[in-house]
Amino acid sequence: MKHTSSEFTQHAEAALADAGRAQRRDLLGLFMPLARDAAATRYGDFEALRAHLKRVRTHTMDHLDHYLARFEEAALGNGNQVHFAATSEQLNKTVLSICQAHSARRVAKGKSMVTEETALNEQLLKAGLEVIETDLGEYIIQQAGETPSHIVGPALHKSLPEIRQLFLDRHKLGERSLEQVEDIVAEARSILREQFLQADVGIIGANALIAENGSTMLVTNEGNGDLCANLPPVLIVCTTLERILPRAEDAMALQRLLVRSATGQPQTCYTSFYSGPRREDDVDGPLETHIILLDNKRTDILASDYSEILDCIRCGACLNHCPVYVGVGGHAYGWVYPGPMGSVLTPLLTSLEQSNALPNACTSCGRCAEVCPANIPLPDLLRDLRQEENQRQLNSPSWRKGLRVHAWVLRHPALYRRLGGWAMSVLGLLGRRRGGFRRLPFAAGWTGTRDFPAPEGGTFMQQYRRRTRGGRRRG
Repeated sequence: MKHTSSEFTQHAEAALADAGRAQRRDLLGLFMPLARDAAATRYGDFEALRAHLKRVRTHTMDHLDHYLARFEEAALGNGNQVHFAATSEQLNKTVLSICQAHSARRVAKGKSMVTEETALNEQLLKAGLEVIETDLGEYIIQQAGETPSHIVGPALHKSLPEIRQLFLDRHKLGERSLEQVEDIVAEARSILREQFLQADVGIIGANALIAENGSTMLVTNEGNGDLCANLPPVLIVCTTLERILPRAEDAMALQRLLVRSATGQPQTCYTSFYSGPRREDDVDGPLETHIILLDNKRTDILASDYSEILDCIRCGACLNHCPVYVGVGGHAYGWVYPGPMGSVLTPLLTSLEQSNALPNACTSCGRCAEVCPANIPLPDLLRDLRQEENQRQLNSPSWRKGLRVHAWVLRHPALYRRLGGWAMSVLGLLGRRRGGFRRLPFAAGWTGTRDFPAPEGGTFMQQYRRRTRGGRRRG
């Protein structure tokens, strides 16, 4: 995927101008938080479960080498082949070499943000393989030649008429209406069924790696992950180092948090555990299974002040609650991971130089931290990235100079109160007639898209003191 995070502002402006998609994002921001809150309330002591997972994740990351070694030993004992990939290029090379070793021509893929991160599809297609995405959302955007806009619902930005027309154009099946959602799903099912049966290799991701027994856990709602894993003769699981958990019960705690936070369900349709290739008495399953564990700077992140971002379980709750994401959508962020979690992760996986616009795409409202099932302090991490941006002088000289002046004024409270009171009084007087300003010096970023409301004519403290004095006189 081409990295365009530096163009966030331009992407955001274009997204805001698309009224249809903006309305669909508004609905996402309205209904998904309600579903999440209802699911968390029904569970009972949701906060205790969050705290438990936080403790488990902290312990696991503190002893990552131990649990990775345990997982590798158990996975090898189950008959898997385990590979470690330091970079995206190494993961892609490993997958391609496995496919070529089996003379594979067709690959059926389950949903995987890791393979989006490594641009695996592009590499396999260049090598002449046919790759089909089998998650319905991923299949839709693959047919449209687009990238995911959400880490859980890749095609949430597409309308029903857009998907209908896409299927009519891409599927040469003669005259049909496809007016109902059921018709579109049935058509996708009939086409994908053949792909599952013809695939030489299946590729899936993993929501958790279980150290005690060498199994991988995958959570889906469509069952396509099971078909990718069990029908082709070769299975490849592509995931990352930090997915590791000590025990199966820890994976189930993660699953309870993940599902409720992602879709508001008490349970997904499918929670599957894969231990290894087919045994003698098994009636189905792959003949050969490979597990590829990707690093791609994650051990560097683990050793940094941003290590808590590795606790992310990819539920998408922070996206659904973020006013910036809901406003501009996932494509505005310019890479694989959008929203608050992406605004932290993208600069760490690519570079802050390329992505310094993303930590600034935050209102500091704190909703992402409130709903994060892994208790990641996302606003703190975003502020730390902004501080690093300033220290490395990646922002404009005028911005840094303005911050220095602002910081100096804040260190002199009496001066700050005097200047603030003067500014509010003048702006209140000048804006009283219209109730706002279309243009203001040093505020073009605000007034370029909306009016600046006129103040009440004084600061909060000035008004508070006046009311307090008035109350005392009456008393």
